[in-house]
Amino acid sequence: MSKMIGLSILVALAVLSFGASAVHAQQSDIGFFVTSAGPGKGGDLGGLAGADQLCQLLGATAGAGTKTWHAYLSTQGAGAVNARDRIGKGPWKNAKGIIIANDLAELHGAKNNINKQTALTEKGEAVNGRGDTPNTHDILTGSQPDGTAFAAGEDRTCGNWTKSGQGAAMVGHHDRQGLRDDDASKSWNSSHPSRGPDGGCSQNDLKSTGGNGLFYCFATK
Repeated sequence: MSKMIGLSILVALAVLSFGASAVHAQQSDIGFFVTSAGPGKGGDLGGLAGADQLCQLLGATAGAGTKTWHAYLSTQGAGAVNARDRIGKGPWKNAKGIIIANDLAELHGAKNNINKQTALTEKGEAVNGRGDTPNTHDILTGSQPDGTAFAAGEDRTCGNWTKSGQGAAMVGHHDRQGLRDDDASKSWNSSHPSRGPDGGCSQNDLKSTGGNGLFYCFATK
C-alpha cells in the first residue's frame, strides 16, 4: 500500500511539474498586456522611462523578463514620440497565447483582436469594463487612432506623463464600449481626454471617467 501511495505522489508531482512548465512556456510567449496596476499617481507615470520600467517589471512576473517591454504611450512637443513606433512589429500574443494583432497595420486597423476578452493583464486576468464596478476601461495612450502623437498645444499626455494635476490624457477603451455607438467610443487607443475635479490628471480624475491609470505594454520583439 505504501508503495502505491508513493507512486501516486510521484505521479501527482510529475503532473504538477508538467503543468507548471506548460504555463510558464505559455506565459513566456506573452507580448501584450494591460498593466494590472498603475503607479497610483494619475497621469504621472515617471515619463516614458517610468512607464517602460513598470512594463518591464510586470513582464518579468509573467515569465517574460528577457524581452524588452515598452508602454504604448505617445508624447508631445519637441522630440514627440509616437506610441506605434515604440512597440516593435508584432505579432503580439496575450497571456493566454491569443494573437491580438499580427503587425502594426492590423493593430491600428479595424480588424485587431483587442477587446475585453483578450486585453488581459500580465496575470492573464480580465480588466473591468463598462458595466462592471468599478469600471476601469479607460487606458492611457496619449495617442491618435493611428498611434501617432498629438500636435503640441492642448495637453493629451498629462505633460508627457509627468503631471498628476492640471492637464489631460487621451485614453482608449479596452472593452471597445462607450456612451455612444461611434468610432471614438469603440476605440481601443483614442476615445476621449481625461477630465475631472482635480484638473484632469490626478488618480481621482482618471477614476471619475472610468479609469485607474492603466496602460498597454508591448514586447518590442
